[in-house]
Amino acid sequence: MKAKLIDGKAVSALLREQMKKEVATLAEDGITPGLAVVIVGDNPASKVYVRNKKKACEELGIYSEEYALPAETTQDELLALIRKLNAKPDIDGILVQLPLPKQLDEKAVIEAISPDKDVDAFSAVNVGKIMIGDYKLLPCTPAGIMELIHASGVEVKGKECVVIGRSNIVGKPMAMLLLHEHGTVTICHSRTRDLAEVTRRADILVAAIGKAKFVTADMVKPGAVVIDVGMNRDENGKLCGDVDFDSVSEVAGAITPVPGGVGPMTITMLMKNTIAAAGK
Repeated sequence: MKAKLIDGKAVSALLREQMKKEVATLAEDGITPGLAVVIVGDNPASKVYVRNKKKACEELGIYSEEYALPAETTQDELLALIRKLNAKPDIDGILVQLPLPKQLDEKAVIEAISPDKDVDAFSAVNVGKIMIGDYKLLPCTPAGIMELIHASGVEVKGKECVVIGRSNIVGKPMAMLLLHEHGTVTICHSRTRDLAEVTRRADILVAAIGKAKFVTADMVKPGAVVIDVGMNRDENGKLCGDVDFDSVSEVAGAITPVPGGVGPMTITMLMKNTIAAAGK
């Protein structure tokens, strides 16, 4: 039986409708959520992301500012801008578009953002809060994945959950969020032995490794929920995920497509974080 498709666009649209109401409620108290997006250089992919973020802000009634800095911007110049934005009362969220040019220290830039305005939730303070379960802001991709799992109708509690990938942006926080919902979590990575043996135990499998069509049908437990975080190009230049969608969808119970699965959720969760930061 073919797997049920988890439609990220549909889930995202539903969440955005709820968010419009939240923004309207804040407006009654004279509050307008504000997001500042900082982009350094002219990376084409980054420009597309920034444009999509601006569009989402307009759709939801969130105030936004964009700061486009030249590629040769120095560390001191960027940190000075962040300090200015930290102090701006009409800005609730600050996002620095990654990756940054080589001369800039990404970690120092992230740590310079006030934790209350760190809507990517990448700072050490916010990562620590996720660890102890006392958080208001969550990394956007893992938070979006949790929404998709809920939308699939599967309860995490007591389930075997396997996350392939241990990045600070997706893998590690993903594992923590599944753990907070009482999943039994295993993190796999490039040094994991007998990977397929581990993944076949998963009731919920999250693939976030950046390798095209890496997860095949023989690695998946029948009926499992499969979440594909990957965004790659196959041998024909076609967009694909980390999961071999055609074969795995014959085995899985539910699966996210690429595109149209996790992708649409990421910016939506950024908007959710901005609204949460404004409601402080």
